[in-house]
Amino acid sequence: MSDETLLQTVFHDWHVARGGRMVEFGGWHMPVQYSTIVDEHNAVRNAVGVFDVAHMGRLQFDGPDACRFLDHLLTNDVTKLQPGQVRYSLVTNEAGGILDDVLVYRLDGGYMLVVNASNREKIVAWLEAHRSGFGVQMTDRTLTHPMLALQGPRSVELIRALGCEQAAAMKYYSVAPAIVAGLDVLLSRTGYTGEDGFEVIVETDAALSLLGKVCQAGESLGLQPAGLGCRDTLRLEAAMPLYGHELNEQIDPLSAGLGFAVKLDAGDFIGRDALLAVRDSVTTRVRVGLKLDGRRIAREGATVVIGDEIIGEVTSGTFSPTLEESIAMAYVDRRYSDTGIALEVDIRGKRIAARTVDLPFYRRPKSN
Repeated sequence: MSDETLLQTVFHDWHVARGGRMVEFGGWHMPVQYSTIVDEHNAVRNAVGVFDVAHMGRLQFDGPDACRFLDHLLTNDVTKLQPGQVRYSLVTNEAGGILDDVLVYRLDGGYMLVVNASNREKIVAWLEAHRSGFGVQMTDRTLTHPMLALQGPRSVELIRALGCEQAAAMKYYSVAPAIVAGLDVLLSRTGYTGEDGFEVIVETDAALSLLGKVCQAGESLGLQPAGLGCRDTLRLEAAMPLYGHELNEQIDPLSAGLGFAVKLDAGDFIGRDALLAVRDSVTTRVRVGLKLDGRRIAREGATVVIGDEIIGEVTSGTFSPTLEESIAMAYVDRRYSDTGIALEVDIRGKRIAARTVDLPFYRRPKSN
């Protein structure tokens, strides 16, 4: 796909002007880094970073059956959501395979789904195919209401510096209308980095003004623009799955360790019967964390072995800037999923000693 055919967020030229190295991601032209991945990673861990996440899909649902419709399509219990709450959930097919992992926002007048950029068109088509019989209207806000993510231990200070005092009192996984930098926004407190942070959704006409004010207010706080490269190392340290790596249509949520987002006893949803069968059986492979000896990185597809037996496959790996260790996530045979199992990872024909560890690899200090 050529650069000319890729979608661009409203911040595209801003990234280019600041030296962002642009790459294709999920059909969009996005910055992978500005300075170095490690510098941007450390800025988010120790201060605050700003991410362009406008490429992620934002789908709004209104109408009398909006709740019932989403509850039929999502694995989590939508009926329990109160206005201002956010929940992690999954969209599964009839076989229980994961079509996407999403966030569902309960707004005062309806609902919103935040979906992965690479899956937006697929999920929109899936939702439309199942909308018959429900009194619900779906509006794709992706191109009209861009989103920025502010992530890091100083993110509350940054939001306060932008004139929004209510942010500090917001609970994790909550959403509310707010005024940030004098602009009407929708503010949520979630994240994909393992740090505290916020997402700010604003109308397109105000987006560049918002980003400029964020950077100005964050200058004294150590704010750095951050790209997809450090977003990946941050989420991997926090053991957050990435669609296309840890998640796909051949993997079910229970094997992926996401049972907390699957409410099998709360109501019917597409894929529930298949997941009940998975729950009542012994799945063959489960997601685990690995720490490797040395500094070599286990890339996606590397085999995990014990002796002559292949017991699994790596889905994501990196050298952790925070822990200064080589880490990876993998799916391995359940028999070898306990913590502390000694094994090896085959990296380009060379076996590297490794062991299974508890996830996540990194937890932010509670004082943050």
